[in-house]
Amino acid sequence: MHGHFSRTSFVLAFLAAVVLSCAGPAQAADPAPGSSATARVADLAWLAGRWEGESGGARIEEQWLAPSGGLMLGTGRTVAGGKAVFFEFMRIEEKDGRLVLTAHPAAGAGVPFQLIRSGPGEAVFENPAHDFPQRITYRRDPDGRLFARVENI
Repeated sequence: MHGHFSRTSFVLAFLAAVVLSCAGPAQAADPAPGSSATARVADLAWLAGRWEGESGGARIEEQWLAPSGGLMLGTGRTVAGGKAVFFEFMRIEEKDGRLVLTAHPAAGAGVPFQLIRSGPGEAVFENPAHDFPQRITYRRDPDGRLFARVENI
């Protein structure tokens, strides 16, 4: 995805980066520190909320529930020409001592992405074996906007 989102979906091949803005009353918490080796789901509380943005004539929306019970749940939707053209379900959870983002595009089989780097307001997930994307980056800027990027490595 290219651009900026308030919160957005990440598995659209024609979008490479998006900037999202918070689109509703849900306000994300302040970023929390944590390296990829020690990160917990609670460290990604800054991702919680409803995010939306525009890219290539499409409206991209993503919503994340706050961490609870060691799990964050998310949904994404892309609307173009007044029609939903893509949707996905997502979760972030701890597996084998690492954080994993699992995306279910179009409610299909899950694709896992392991957290490789995190810090205040940033999380980078990778799956080099996946066709596209292989890397998903979320970064929250000081103004509260969310930057989402999907790419191959």
